[in-house]
Amino acid sequence: MSLLSTLVPGSDGGRADSLGPVQFTRATSETFPPVAKAYTELSGEVRRLDLLRRAVGFYSILGVVLLLALGGCVTGFILLGESWLQLLIAGALGIVFTQIAFVAHEAGHKQVLTRGPANDRLARILAATVGMSYSWWEAKHTRHHANPNRVDKDPDVAKDTISFLEEDAVRARGLIAAITRFQGWLFFPLLTLEGVNLHWMSLRHLFSRGSVKSRWFELGMIAARFAIVLVPVFLLLPLGMAFAFVGVQLAVFGVYMGASFAPNHKGMAVIAKDARLDFFTKQVRTSRNIRGGWWATALMGGLNYQIEHHLFPSMARPHLSSARQLVQEKCAELAVPYTETSLGQSYAIVIAYLNRVGLAARDPFECPMLAQYRRA
Repeated sequence: MSLLSTLVPGSDGGRADSLGPVQFTRATSETFPPVAKAYTELSGEVRRLDLLRRAVGFYSILGVVLLLALGGCVTGFILLGESWLQLLIAGALGIVFTQIAFVAHEAGHKQVLTRGPANDRLARILAATVGMSYSWWEAKHTRHHANPNRVDKDPDVAKDTISFLEEDAVRARGLIAAITRFQGWLFFPLLTLEGVNLHWMSLRHLFSRGSVKSRWFELGMIAARFAIVLVPVFLLLPLGMAFAFVGVQLAVFGVYMGASFAPNHKGMAVIAKDARLDFFTKQVRTSRNIRGGWWATALMGGLNYQIEHHLFPSMARPHLSSARQLVQEKCAELAVPYTETSLGQSYAIVIAYLNRVGLAARDPFECPMLAQYRRA
């Protein structure tokens, strides 16, 4: 049995909460036949149980907790003064900013407040608080939800430093090709740069030509955010310590963000660009849940219920666990695999998948027999 076959969730009907013998799949209309009326029936049950209601109380409490955590970081920064213990504050700030980003994500999906425009305003403000452009994220994330893991349509599998598709890996050249060959093992080290990348992509979008919604509001907010964060750091700390503080904060933010979003789809079925799949099949077969209950929900901001989130994007975080049982029952009834693993298993799957894709970037003069042996 190959390494990959031991790391990928099983494809037998119903739950796939243990790792079973299935290879990574390129989905077509033939490999995944349509499931008639599945989503309509499931939606009816979700509405009957009122699982799409807002959870203003929950998010109010969460908001207070995050404000207190942010205040604690500021207080700790002031009290510590010129000390290398400030790096602990920097790490804590990276965690708090990521938790704020989770709420921005939920507000963007209209989960937090009762009115859509109010959610948009909240999401825009929270995104700017962590140094990101909401208009950039919204455009990108909306396309992802519409076509998760679909070739040429999901921006989250588009070629970047990391190649998520073999056809992209084989075209890698130079330094990128060298990274691609070992991208699975390099994935988490590269995430230390993801915080910088998120800031850069946001600014590039806001300074791009063409129409950008709320361009100047977001630029003003992000500029104020960086001034509020960076000026005290470089004003009150020695230069080397200040750079280390910023570096740790960005690294923790990048790793935490990437480690929370990566387990959701990487290593799941990739949909061929010409495939026609029903909504239920498309969302369930390309998504992966993370076991753990309340602690996983707190750690990942509800992203541990990725299947339910993709089926019902506007469902508030506290209701996802209830929806999980309904979705599991529907999957068992229709023999559709419901993939759920531990957090550690999901990372093993992601690393194995990226390494497999990275093999396509190997030396074109490499011995074919060796290449085949490496795949085994």
